[in-house]
Amino acid sequence: MDFDALARELRGLRESVAGVTDTLLAGVDGIPIIADAADLGIARQASQVTGHGTLNQTVVFRDGYMAVYAIGRLALMLVLGDKGLNVGRLLFETRPVIERLASIVAAAPARENRFTGGKHTR
Repeated sequence: MDFDALARELRGLRESVAGVTDTLLAGVDGIPIIADAADLGIARQASQVTGHGTLNQTVVFRDGYMAVYAIGRLALMLVLGDKGLNVGRLLFETRPVIERLASIVAAAPARENRFTGGKHTR
C-alpha cells in the first residue's frame, strides 16, 4: 500500500480546510492504517446495527466535530475538527479525497491489504 500517498491525501485535506485538527484512515474493523489522530470503528457498526443502510458519512458535533466517511468497502476516514471547522468546505473538499484514497487502498495487492477478507498481515 502506498502509505506516502495516503499521508499526502490526509495532510492535504487537513491543510485545505480551516478547523480540521486531525485525520485518520482505518480499516472497516477500526484498526488504523495511517493517522494523525486516534480511534475509530463505531460509525459503520452503528449504521449496520440500526438498519439505516450503508454508511456514507457521519458528522458529530460537541465541542468540535467528528466526521466519518466510507472509503469504498475497505476503509473509513475520520476527520476531527475544532469549533471553527468549516463544515461546508469539508464536505466539498472530501469528495475528491475519498475517491483518491479509495483508489490507493483498492490498488494494494490483497497480501498487502490487511483489511480484505479479515486477514491481518501486521
